[in-house]
Amino acid sequence: MPAGPISEPPSKITTVGKIAFVGNYMPRQCGIATFTTDLCQAVTQAFPRSSCVALAVNDRPEGYAYPDPVRFEIREGEIESYQRAADYLNLNNYELVCVQHEFGIYGGKCGSHLLEMLRELRMPVVATLHTVLLEPDRHQRRVMEQLIARCDRLVVMTERAREILLETHEIPTEKIDLIPHGIPDVAFVDSGFYKDEFGLEGRQVLLTFGLLSPNKGIETVIDALPAVLEKHPDVVYVVLGATHPHLLRSEGEAYRLSLQRLAEARGVQRNVIFYNRFVELKELMEFIGAADIYITPYLNEAQITSGTLAYAFGAGKAVISTPYWHAQEMLADGRGILVPFGDSGAIAAGIMEYLGNEAHRLSIRRNAYKLSRKMTWPSVAKRYMKTFQEARAGRKIASRKSFAAKTLDARPHQLPPLKLDHLVVLTDSTGLLQHAAHTVPRYADGYCVDDNARAFILTTLMGETGESPERIDLASKYLAFIWEAFDRDSLRFRNFMTYDRRWLEPVGSEDSHARTVWALGTALGRSPVEGFRSAAGELFQLALPQVERFVSPRAWAFALLGIHEYLRRFSGDRSANTLRITLTDKLMALHKQVATEEWPWFEEYLTYDNPKLCHALILSGHWTQRPEVLEMGLTSLRWLAALQVSASGCFSPIGSDGFHSRGGPRANFDQQPLEAHSMVSACLEAQRVTNDPAWGDEARRAFEWFLGRNDLSLPLYDHSTGGCRDALHADRVNLNEGAESTLAFLLSLCEMRLARNSISAFEQDLD
Repeated sequence: MPAGPISEPPSKITTVGKIAFVGNYMPRQCGIATFTTDLCQAVTQAFPRSSCVALAVNDRPEGYAYPDPVRFEIREGEIESYQRAADYLNLNNYELVCVQHEFGIYGGKCGSHLLEMLRELRMPVVATLHTVLLEPDRHQRRVMEQLIARCDRLVVMTERAREILLETHEIPTEKIDLIPHGIPDVAFVDSGFYKDEFGLEGRQVLLTFGLLSPNKGIETVIDALPAVLEKHPDVVYVVLGATHPHLLRSEGEAYRLSLQRLAEARGVQRNVIFYNRFVELKELMEFIGAADIYITPYLNEAQITSGTLAYAFGAGKAVISTPYWHAQEMLADGRGILVPFGDSGAIAAGIMEYLGNEAHRLSIRRNAYKLSRKMTWPSVAKRYMKTFQEARAGRKIASRKSFAAKTLDARPHQLPPLKLDHLVVLTDSTGLLQHAAHTVPRYADGYCVDDNARAFILTTLMGETGESPERIDLASKYLAFIWEAFDRDSLRFRNFMTYDRRWLEPVGSEDSHARTVWALGTALGRSPVEGFRSAAGELFQLALPQVERFVSPRAWAFALLGIHEYLRRFSGDRSANTLRITLTDKLMALHKQVATEEWPWFEEYLTYDNPKLCHALILSGHWTQRPEVLEMGLTSLRWLAALQVSASGCFSPIGSDGFHSRGGPRANFDQQPLEAHSMVSACLEAQRVTNDPAWGDEARRAFEWFLGRNDLSLPLYDHSTGGCRDALHADRVNLNEGAESTLAFLLSLCEMRLARNSISAFEQDLD
């Protein structure tokens, strides 16, 4: 058996009644979707008394036109969706859940959102591991270890995967089942039977199938063709498959076009055929049937399973492959030809070996077909059912209620949806408008670079939550406004622009300039869009040096945040590192000059955006390994947090109607959304640096101010629009929903989501 020694399951297996399969599902175009669909169908057909359904993971908001077996859809980047999926499974009393696991298909860092669902399930879980890493990084290891802990049994598809799993993680051997990748049960036929259907009669057909991406090694086969065609001019190489959807979204068809240009450069364009589409199973098996030789020229050894290889082997094809892990095992002992990675000469030699010896090729084909009969989906379905039954029998934990309503304390990670409706309303072709009358944009107030910079930060952070398809379009508008705001004579950003696109001042405030530097640094450190990084980089290099001459402490703080984001990707930039030290020292000197034990602050008064000063020191102190800077930031933030808590325990920021001078009364109103966001952001950073959950509690307290946990018990967040009201007055809420307020909420929500995604799966255990 190519996939390792597996004993035949008994002919009679006790079935599991209600089974839910979790993973991607067709018509989504990816290997996991195909596998989940085939497995669900195979178990249903083999065990008609079982009720099999699927929970499909969506990588786009509109989802897919799923067939009837899909009963629930999970939004990839939304952690609450995984919690709702767990509730659905518990409430409907499913007896077993079979999860298809691959790090890249679930939301959160390394797919950690999945753990949020698994920790709440009340039935046994079996995980099929489509990726097993020999050297996982820290996050991958922690996700895998928690996945292993929450699953009753694990399924791997190759002996090599089992060995790596045992070597890398401490797992009892008996917890792992080896079940090969399933294949369609097709007849053994001569390739000429199908060639006429594709206009390939009389040709020797080489085939590679799968979603097209640069790691598939197609170039190596094209480079091999000139040598092959000298002896076998009738050879044609068929590349079957659509461009991978993720690659298509980021680069379009650039990779496919590069392959076509390579074929032209090698003079083999008449011998290479690209079928740029995702084919259904029946047509796929016809293409495989028409192939004389199947080639998988992948470039990476660490591929533990390949469905396309399994399909070709199971159809009785002569295979040439590079020695990635699955191929090493399946094609061992002369069951195919293994060639070195990236070696076009070896591929050419392998092709000519097969084409020059028809009897040898037929022998290889028959042997492959015979050995693969235990890999057919009916056989694989029986093995899975045996594993499912063993998972149920081996469940040791006591029975619990199938469903229980969760309070907010029991489920602390629930957050409102990220809704951009009002932000879109405030955005026109120029940029983001400043103000609104209620929810209606006020054109007369025009635009400012401050708000467009904040909005650009938001769209960049949203890229890490995996949410909202509008973000690229919006980000382009905000960055375009920032680009036009920069004056290349003064090397400063202008701030205010009228609705008819006239700048109102030659130079904006120091704060607006530095906040824009922060936005540009964020794009440089985080954005996956190369065009955004290029434009932001040009402005960042010109605008950053100006900050050194500034006198505003908040401008220093904003710039420090931007420098930190920039140095995430460009840590070797000496000038940026030097300026970080300079600005940090300025804040430190200010604090030492003013602060006392009773007033551990940077100034004689508290005004606006106060936590940003603490935030900047916490970041700089941590990343430059200056404990005295870090402690100063934490101490001042701790004092500020305590000062901004009301008698009822809610967040109560310093009001803008008078602020707070040392020794004088503090203004309780008007409370601004900007202050809540600033506190959320600073406290989340403190939690990341210290791992102290108390800072997470402070961040949550400040965030809940938006939702109505405030001095008036009135919500500022408008659930109907996704906007945020402008202020909390002494007697009411200001009903206008301007850009600054709306962005304060959306940024707070986005940062809460990112923080939750990064820590919930690792640091929380609700059981």
